[in-house]
Amino acid sequence: MSRSDRIPRDKNNDHSREMASQRGAFIEAMTGAKLDTVASYTIDPAVTNGNIENFIGTAQVPIGLAGPLLMAGEHAQGNFYIPMATTEGTLVASYSRGMRVISECGGARTAVVKHSMQRAPVFLFNSALEAREFGKWLDEHIDAIRGVVKASVEVPRLIEIEKYIVAKMIYTRFCYTTGDAAGQNMTGKATLYACEWIRAHHPAKPRYILSGNIDTDKKHSNMNMIQTRGKRVVAEFVLKKEVAKELLRIEPEWLYRFRQIAGIGTHMSGAVYSGAHSANGIAAMFIATGQDAANVSESHAGMTYFELLENGDLYSSVTLPALICATYGGGTGLQTQRECLEIMDCYGDGKADKFAEIIAAVVLAGDLSLSSAILAHEWVSSHEKMGRNR
Repeated sequence: MSRSDRIPRDKNNDHSREMASQRGAFIEAMTGAKLDTVASYTIDPAVTNGNIENFIGTAQVPIGLAGPLLMAGEHAQGNFYIPMATTEGTLVASYSRGMRVISECGGARTAVVKHSMQRAPVFLFNSALEAREFGKWLDEHIDAIRGVVKASVEVPRLIEIEKYIVAKMIYTRFCYTTGDAAGQNMTGKATLYACEWIRAHHPAKPRYILSGNIDTDKKHSNMNMIQTRGKRVVAEFVLKKEVAKELLRIEPEWLYRFRQIAGIGTHMSGAVYSGAHSANGIAAMFIATGQDAANVSESHAGMTYFELLENGDLYSSVTLPALICATYGGGTGLQTQRECLEIMDCYGDGKADKFAEIIAAVVLAGDLSLSSAILAHEWVSSHEKMGRNR
């Protein structure tokens, strides 16, 4: 690579309009592409330091407003309007319909039932017996390791260390609470300090690799369906028969039967979410609010559960076992993203569980609306009417 091929950078002042303009001129010279729209931004490039490298501008994704959504959660209570960033027509309208149905049925009950973010080092030994005995040593010294974490990194707190022996290796999962941050970076730092302490104090001075890949960072895993990654959150409500007839144009019984049929399809296809389309709502909210969009790969997994009640109403729920979201840190402080979080009163400290509850309820609303549209034979017609950019 010659110097003329290198993307312009300034070690001392790279996050600036001047350098963004230089890179825009560079890419036009190299490819002929003009960045007139990309380079039309209101954000201050200086605030993106730590979020992006080689800044050239912004991707302006349309943001729509869905709602209101009535919440009756542990942390999220009252009516909420939901910012959703998407280029898929009909999506915001569909979610709004589901939110109206939930609201007219008394709102979504929600609860975050577990917190756990992982980093997963693997320790290497000469035999399986050594690996087993090391696992016992970790249990005996767990309080000391917790102390190392607390003294080294401000936010994360070590809950437990899971252990899985394969051959002469012991795969571990260091599980943490991370406050209102998503926590991947801080748990990586905390685990590094912990592993260095372990190596210094264990008689075998074991070699380790900071990630043995069972933390499944930004990858779905069945382990997280059981053990949790990020937040395990449940959203539920009872669909009233008369509301279903009026707003969804279906009987609740059909939704119940459809969920059984769709469950078989989920099993046959190997999909990791048993409902209609959790990724749609999660991705749209993640993009609007400055979450790490790659975490959709983990966060969209989950289970739906329906129960047909004796009076004809339908208990409906969504459980998301690996929802990774934050109201502090990462991209949440950028201007656009912060404003979208503020719409829901979900920016800053003490708001992450509230945000997680809202996300789960939004997923429930989206599933309800899409499933009903399929059953009422309105799926294609609604997309034809609203979802084609002609």
